Amino acid sequence: MRIITSPVEMTAWAGEQQSCGHSLALVPTMGFFHKGHLALMRMAADKADKVVVSLFVNPIQFGPGEDLDQYPVDPERDKELARSQGVSVLFMPKIEDMYPPGFQTVVSVPELSRHLCGADRPGHFNGVTTVVCKLLHIVRPNFAVFGEKDFQQLAVIRRMVTDLNMDVEILAHPIVREPDGLAMSSRNSYLGSEERQQALCLSRSIAHARSLYAIGVRNT
Repeated sequence: MRIITSPVEMTAWAGEQQSCGHSLALVPTMGFFHKGHLALMRMAADKADKVVVSLFVNPIQFGPGEDLDQYPVDPERDKELARSQGVSVLFMPKIEDMYPPGFQTVVSVPELSRHLCGADRPGHFNGVTTVVCKLLHIVRPNFAVFGEKDFQQLAVIRRMVTDLNMDVEILAHPIVREPDGLAMSSRNSYLGSEERQQALCLSRSIAHARSLYAIGVRNT
């Protein structure tokens, strides 16, 4: 596995691979890999000849008072996990290369971004779409893989790709869950036992509704 930190080098490597006829899949991440991330990498490997995983804790998608400084990181462990999945390149750009001095361009999908998560985190999705747009431009993959766990994010990115005529297919992987049903997330490490039980209410409620629907219940 090759580790690349320079966007220029990343674009050059991608161009070399595609000139040889190799298809590329990108898995954008903020690191601290878990089984959900590894499932995305496997989906990417099933779809393309070469897999690029980006590892970049994107500062502009964090709002004031959010957990940028506390976000869990373990790059050495992430390198080993990516290597174990046969990843071709782990792309680890520096903040100053992604957002050089004077940076001011923002990609926005306003209608899909203003509700749900976006209502509580103003500016969050602008940060997401901006960094994903940059990553797609740098890597120029045939495919990019995202998890359905962040479903609004997935919808926003698909809208951006369509609106900007980007030549990339967005693939979605189903939610990967912990044994107790909690959706896997790097931020699960923040949860205490009581908070974890509270978080499980959502998946348990959905599972209960699904079971009722399966036996014909339509009105409760």
